[in-house]
Amino acid sequence: MPGFAAVISESPIAARGDRETWHLPEGGSEEERTMQLTGAEIVVECLKEQGVDTVFGYPGGTILNVYDALYKHSSEITHILTSHEQGAAHAADGYARATGKVGVCLATSGPGATNLVTGIATAYMDSVPMVAITCNVNLPLLGKDSFQEVDIAGVTMPITKHGYIVKDVNILAETLRKAFKIARSGRPGPVLVDITKDVTANSCEYVRKEPETEPKVRKYTEADIDKALELIRAAEKPFVYVGGGAVISEAAEEVTAFARKLDAPVCDTLMGKGAFDGHDALYTGMIGMHGTKTSNFGVSECDLLVALGARFSDRVVGNPGKFASNAKVLHIDIDAAEINKNIRTDASVVGDLKEILTVLNDKLPQLEHKEWVAHIQELKEKYPLNYDGNGLSCPYVIEELDRITKGRAIVTTDVGQHQMWAAQYYKYSSPRTFLSSGGLGTMGYGLGACIGAKMGKPEKVCVNIAGDGCFRMNMNELATASRYNIPIIQIVINNHVLGMVRQWQTLFYGQRYSQTVLNDKVDFCKVAEGLGCEAIKVTAKEEVAPAIEKALALKAPVLIECVIPEDDKVFPMVPAGAPISEAFDETDMNKEK
Repeated sequence: MPGFAAVISESPIAARGDRETWHLPEGGSEEERTMQLTGAEIVVECLKEQGVDTVFGYPGGTILNVYDALYKHSSEITHILTSHEQGAAHAADGYARATGKVGVCLATSGPGATNLVTGIATAYMDSVPMVAITCNVNLPLLGKDSFQEVDIAGVTMPITKHGYIVKDVNILAETLRKAFKIARSGRPGPVLVDITKDVTANSCEYVRKEPETEPKVRKYTEADIDKALELIRAAEKPFVYVGGGAVISEAAEEVTAFARKLDAPVCDTLMGKGAFDGHDALYTGMIGMHGTKTSNFGVSECDLLVALGARFSDRVVGNPGKFASNAKVLHIDIDAAEINKNIRTDASVVGDLKEILTVLNDKLPQLEHKEWVAHIQELKEKYPLNYDGNGLSCPYVIEELDRITKGRAIVTTDVGQHQMWAAQYYKYSSPRTFLSSGGLGTMGYGLGACIGAKMGKPEKVCVNIAGDGCFRMNMNELATASRYNIPIIQIVINNHVLGMVRQWQTLFYGQRYSQTVLNDKVDFCKVAEGLGCEAIKVTAKEEVAPAIEKALALKAPVLIECVIPEDDKVFPMVPAGAPISEAFDETDMNKEK
């Protein structure tokens, strides 16, 4: 770490025998034992309090005291040393999405802290609970442009739920507890805790506390429920639109029961994958820019759109003035700020989705919409997802992955064509199995997230799907996987171009391929082997299944490079800003020629 020598001379943590003096406070119970600890030790004890078993990070001078304390608790908290701090943030994010627990990442001051920023922003946009702990220069050096000093709390203010700068060891424990509480409560998100180095060295009395259980605050009224029921009962052509809030609130069972009672088709967003079974007869696929024609046309025809934990993002809505223009809109979400933000609603219920659906399901009679459901089924048969099956393609790879893993793997992705194909062709039957950067669209997200997911769910097969452009950004995290022998599968869909950008250049920019061709001498298999992983190259369809089966059997980090044509495209597609009813595919393009 640059500057290590400049900070190593500062006061190290004193001998532990001086401080591990236990005593019972007056009138206290056995559970309320206190001890005198340094700030660094308090950080570790608070992590243990919160049930943290795994953290991801990268050490440096200002956070050295914390790493020294972690060293002495390595049997209780596993630390994964990533290759880059951004990888640590994405790993904490993937861990959180896969488990539902708060992910934790650590970094030192200055560039260490700023390297977390993209990962923090990714978590913020997708409502992922994360606590990022950074350490800064000593208190007397703050604000003096000291070596490796950055106001990281100021930098991250717009992309965190809350941020703290801790300058007094006496408030450190309570600050960390608040950080975890804020990260996981309500609409989850990342919280930053920046601690000056002298605070990690100073001592104070520490009292262990059990984590607080956040009471659910009821934000809706009976009138809100009644209005929702009125709209639902009056609808003849209802459609259910499921977003990431359904995953976060653990409401998959309630969503399924609601769709059954309503007898309505169901679409989902990128973030909502798995909250409703992708194999279900009522399921119509993803909605939006690369959603199915069935979902896009069906939502455009429906007379009631019920949005469950979704935020009506621009990639879903297209032209907001023409979105679901024939429908009344019922929006159920935990965040009141989302109501009427992008789409005007006719009714809304603000609160925890799982709780609200439980109430609605209890009050709703069994409804029937046979003609409407039959019409949607006709659309599914008329407009199935399809691709050219003559040669090796990403959809074929994903379908084979789905078949071999029986749809039970955790799939992480980077961002681009491969991401959309992974959303379209893998059939997610349970929540927390599709992890992707939806809101921020972070290239380089998937590999770190896959490592985090595997650490959180070691019993699951974890596969990252990346394009060659994305993989170049954070492929150094293969070294992390090999260092700890974390058995993930990295599939690189190599078309030697920035595929999604090239697709736009082909369709909308007169085939002017400015800076999107990657046809160089990089050999991803050699890179993977050089970083300590197994590598398999696939150039034909018949090689796909054996490669996946071999990777699963190796129980080690494996890269599979799949070489596909440079001009394969993701369809259907809706041009940016166009109504989703104008979704088109290759068949439509050929008709126009």
